[in-house]
Amino acid sequence: MFKKLIFTGLFLSFASLTFAQDKKMEKKLEKATFGAGCFWCVEAVYELVEGVEYVESGYSGGHVEDPSYKQVVRGNTGHVEVARVHYDPSVISYEQLLEIHWHSHDPTTLNRQGNDVGEHYRSVIFFHNEEQK
Repeated sequence: MFKKLIFTGLFLSFASLTFAQDKKMEKKLEKATFGAGCFWCVEAVYELVEGVEYVESGYSGGHVEDPSYKQVVRGNTGHVEVARVHYDPSVISYEQLLEIHWHSHDPTTLNRQGNDVGEHYRSVIFFHNEEQK
């Protein structure tokens, strides 16, 4: 009898874990991509925001396919350091993410954010759909 109770308890525990994972997978996440200087700094800002599931750092907007960090910082690729934000629109809106973007850096400085200088540090927003545009 005791073994049956333990087995039943373990089974129900694993079943509830599966359902929790399935629920997480059901979330319809949207993307927003922002450049505001060093991508690690931008990533750090958005990782603290409720409704943001995860953030990826990378490059966008250039004419060289899959550039290296050295290529980008030399300034020959046209790329910008960006953070792609994957968020749950039922928790936070794109407009709210834009407000964070505007207030987390100085969008009026050309090719510079703080001590970071170069065209790859410029302020940009890449849209993913017509609504964001």
